[in-house]
Amino acid sequence: MSRGEATRVELIRAARELFAERTYAGVGTEEIVARAGVTRGALYHHFTDKRDLFRAVHEAIEQELVASIGERIAGIEDPWQLIATGVRAFLDACTDPALRRIALIDAPVVLGWEEWREIDARYGLGLVEFALRNAMDRGLFREQPVRPLAHLGIGAMTEAAMMIANAPDREQARREAEPALLALFEGLRQ
Repeated sequence: MSRGEATRVELIRAARELFAERTYAGVGTEEIVARAGVTRGALYHHFTDKRDLFRAVHEAIEQELVASIGERIAGIEDPWQLIATGVRAFLDACTDPALRRIALIDAPVVLGWEEWREIDARYGLGLVEFALRNAMDRGLFREQPVRPLAHLGIGAMTEAAMMIANAPDREQARREAEPALLALFEGLRQ
């Protein structure tokens, strides 16, 4: 890793910690550079502004989420088990304080709904499309256009995530969301 890339990684790490501890609005760039052990100039060399750095943090979280779900579903052959395990992995992740604060609470506000949804779809849509296409190819779900169905699936999963993120008892909300979300996918069976 080059020195420049190491600085970028360190800035993202430091910003992620601070954004998770407080809020985007509650963190100043001075704190970020101090925690990262770099200069203010280094921050602005790699990122246009604090919002640009926040976007990079949010995207890193989305990448990690997809990788984590991918690890949990790896090797699962049964199409229903693949979907159920993927849904459970996603819902489990929604209880993580950093993901909750950064990706579910601050990102829609800081980035705006449209950009937030675009990033969400860029990372999660492929997994949902794969699971749906696999279920159709294996005869579990009736054949239908995958892309719109995947968007609706992402919408339902995002709504479940928001329900969990904003609940007074996130663990209870997570338990309640699972059967409801799985029932939606269950309705696609032939």
